[in-house]
Amino acid sequence: MHRTHTCGELTLTDLGKTVVLSGWVQKSRDLGGMTFIDVRDRYGITQLVFDAADDDALRSKARELGREYVIKVTGQVIERESKNPKLATGDIELKVSSLEILNPAKLPPFTIEDDTDGGDDLRMKYRYLDLRRSPVRNNLILRHKLAQETRKYLDGQDFLEVETPVLIKSTPEGARDFVVPSRMNPGEFYALPQSPQTFKQLLMVSGFDRYFQIVKCFRDEDLRADRQPEFTQIDCEMAFVEQEDILRVFEGLIKHLFKAVKGIDLGDIPRMPYEEAMRLYGSDKPDLRFGMPFVELNDTLKGVGFPVFDQAELVVGIKAEGCATYTRKQLDALTDFVKRPQIGASGLVYLRYNEDGTLKSSVDKFYTPLQLEQWAAAFDAKPGDLLLVMAGQTDKVRKQLGELRLEMGSQLGLRNKGRYTPLWVVDFPLLEWDEESGRYHAMHHPFTSPKPEDISLLDSQPGNVRANAYDLVINGTEVGGGSIRIHDSQLQSLMFKHLGFSAEEAQKQFGFLLDAFTYGAPPHGGIAFGFDRLAAIFAELDSIRDVIAFPKNNSGRDVMIDSPSVISDEQLTELAITTKRP
Repeated sequence: MHRTHTCGELTLTDLGKTVVLSGWVQKSRDLGGMTFIDVRDRYGITQLVFDAADDDALRSKARELGREYVIKVTGQVIERESKNPKLATGDIELKVSSLEILNPAKLPPFTIEDDTDGGDDLRMKYRYLDLRRSPVRNNLILRHKLAQETRKYLDGQDFLEVETPVLIKSTPEGARDFVVPSRMNPGEFYALPQSPQTFKQLLMVSGFDRYFQIVKCFRDEDLRADRQPEFTQIDCEMAFVEQEDILRVFEGLIKHLFKAVKGIDLGDIPRMPYEEAMRLYGSDKPDLRFGMPFVELNDTLKGVGFPVFDQAELVVGIKAEGCATYTRKQLDALTDFVKRPQIGASGLVYLRYNEDGTLKSSVDKFYTPLQLEQWAAAFDAKPGDLLLVMAGQTDKVRKQLGELRLEMGSQLGLRNKGRYTPLWVVDFPLLEWDEESGRYHAMHHPFTSPKPEDISLLDSQPGNVRANAYDLVINGTEVGGGSIRIHDSQLQSLMFKHLGFSAEEAQKQFGFLLDAFTYGAPPHGGIAFGFDRLAAIFAELDSIRDVIAFPKNNSGRDVMIDSPSVISDEQLTELAITTKRP
């Protein structure tokens, strides 16, 4: 028997017991007459004590142990003289009577401790060592609990977990597919699923009524902190439902997860139309942990001879309470922030409402003191406030100001990761115009149903058609999104037409779905949650990589196993692929 107990299990109730522990050496301390070893496993740490007075040979062997050696010890549980309240086992220690080295270890390239000295690249290369650290391990334990509680809740709501195919057909909408060559069908390719979308709709046609799956999905797109080439979704679909049914059931899921995993009662989740979110926060995923809603200023600031404002489609700003003391250096830094290429603003105008009641702006020469007072009144500003204003084309300037709002929230410490403000964003546009291709694209996907009252606008005003779509946002991160689906083959064909598909192209790509709809498709809808993002939010982390056991880096590489990698010419020939080697 390699162990009778784990390294996180023993307490004062076990005093006097002879036990066997196995694990990794965390650290050792030689204090003259005694040697102490901390042994670690997944469950915790137990302190071992070797006393020279009892066995010099045993203590000598203990002194040879290096970090991360795998050992097995037998000993008696005794009470510690110097207790450690930070450890679950901090009241006891194990007086060792025998020691066996199960496997020696090389010195690890970084310390296996909560605060490690290993950088991201090094830890990703030796991810199997990084996973021994408590913070990383705890993230995966939390992820496990989320998955278990998700299954528990959905099973209680009569959902069935059904697996859908991983090798499917490539479709032209959405992100780039990862493709897989077919050896048995030379020149033809499978695609890895970006989501199980069409299959879960077919399950509704099949009468399965309520489906879910915690499923791997794949997208060949540029990476960032909240995006990986392979990611996990909580994928769900329901038949015979309307939007209100979906929101009710999955609001219940989120409430259940927060209560079961974090002990937090969320309360009812508010709703906000897409148009309002863009108008007030410049984002379809607003962070509501703090205020700073936008104030539109066309009526107040335009028409006085300041060209930047007069020529703009929209003049809009935010109020940073208590920030009138910002220095010129700080204000210049904010201006540089909004001018960064990824934000793209041309500049920033400010107005200080000083504590003594005076008003000072960066455009004083264009505005009289009375006009500055009107400016401050538009914001309902008070002495000590700082007003930040931007101008430009409506959609662009709203997004730019939205980025500035988030930056101010971060600078002022208003984005507390331990505070949660969920929000349903509803009534999205069905279509969005793409300048590059010169046509409309589905904002979500081509199976999203339009609002029935807006269908007549598809021909005349397609940009004004609203979708039966909804996103769940938590702390400024979209964690889930879905829609009521089109279940009528004629309406689905009309949708494909407005997305630029010919009848032949639609039949070739999605004929299986259109045909299925002719055999009696029920009204249905669903949602998918980004499981990695949800886990990161629960763990109060910025990056999803920290809640994934073996993530890729920002180049889409697994530096631990060195993937992707070149395959042999023989394999390429077998797959009927010809390529020039770099």
